[in-house]
Amino acid sequence: MRAIALIDGEHYPPVVRFALGALAGEYDVVGAVFIGGTEKVDAEASEEVYGVPVVRGEDRLSALRAAIAAFTPDVAVDLSDEPVVDAPARFELASVALEAGVTYRAADATFTPPRVRQTTRTPTLAIIGTGKRVGKTAVSAHIARHLKAVGRDIVVLAMGRGGPAEPELIRGDEVALTTEDLLALALKGVHAASDNYEDAVMSRVTTVGCRRCGGGLAGETFFSNVPEGARLADTLGKELLILEGSGAAIPPVHADATILVVGAGQGVPYVRDYFGPFRLARADAVIVAGAEEPTASAEELADLVSAIRRHREDVPIVLTTFRPRPIGVLEGARVFFATTAPPAVLPALTAHLERAYGCDVVAASAHLSNRTLLREDMRAWAGRYDLLLTELKAAAIDVVAAAGAEAGVPTVLCDNEPVVTDGGDLAAVIDRAIDQVFERHGTR
Repeated sequence: MRAIALIDGEHYPPVVRFALGALAGEYDVVGAVFIGGTEKVDAEASEEVYGVPVVRGEDRLSALRAAIAAFTPDVAVDLSDEPVVDAPARFELASVALEAGVTYRAADATFTPPRVRQTTRTPTLAIIGTGKRVGKTAVSAHIARHLKAVGRDIVVLAMGRGGPAEPELIRGDEVALTTEDLLALALKGVHAASDNYEDAVMSRVTTVGCRRCGGGLAGETFFSNVPEGARLADTLGKELLILEGSGAAIPPVHADATILVVGAGQGVPYVRDYFGPFRLARADAVIVAGAEEPTASAEELADLVSAIRRHREDVPIVLTTFRPRPIGVLEGARVFFATTAPPAVLPALTAHLERAYGCDVVAASAHLSNRTLLREDMRAWAGRYDLLLTELKAAAIDVVAAAGAEAGVPTVLCDNEPVVTDGGDLAAVIDRAIDQVFERHGTR
């Protein structure tokens, strides 16, 4: 394996040369990157001092990028230390390496780029996120509806913690799954609120459901059947494949373009620190979700956008929030609303439902992902509602719809519709990303 070494001026040059010699027993050491420090070496120290070509730059990140371009290494071995680099700086360096497909190795940690385990003939758009509950599935469903409306024939591949043992094909464009259908699936032990069901029900498109377990810092999964699911999706003859991430995990399938969904409530650290910069480097567009008070103030949103711009001056950014969009009739009903949204935003969501759909939301629970508390909320309001409204997530089917069926109360499912909050053009951002998909696919 070809290696470059990250070195600093806080180590005495003979010590660094000794380490490089030892490293040569394991790798083909083709060069070094000088990333700072002057205490024990002249900053202009060259190949004669270290025994290998040395790359410098305006800063350590540009120097590392230049060295990767010059030497095309397999691994970057970090021989530097405090005070030249602290922990945040190491993650920045690791992000640059992973962005280029290079393994980053420090004395007690190794980070490898998420592996592409499948490349499809079908053009692909990936939708990934900075974590769970940032709105990836809602954004994916919205994009699917947008593409369907303009005549695109698509398939969505969703991977989740509750996905099926074998990749599951749902012809959502041909069959409308009802709450009763989903209840029947739940009784068979299926997680009927998994993302592939949500996509099929909310967007009426073909979906392939997959599972995954475990998620690394940079988005790798421990186990998944996503490659098998991608091969299945690739046989369908669709015009476009949407790859939907899970939490912060990235689908192990080649993507021609990527949209990153950032949760506004997560704040600056999720794009500035750890592997936030790595995810930003992959992005062709950034959608900030939950971009309104009380989730995030105007000042916090400005700081978040600035943090994104620090790493990606060029990337389109759209600020959005979500509003519930029922797929059934609510007018005149007394509604119990179950959601995964934070409790602080419930007033805005219930006000929207009452104003837009002519119902009376008598109670709302933010505990859809906590079955114990959700049941308590439903018991507390039993007899005072005549319709259940729920997102198709978490305990929507096995608790909410099941309780409704037992009590003779109908359950209506609802989507979360992205609403732009900054005057941006979400449709234009989506269309630009799709153009990039087809352009890059054509040059593969």
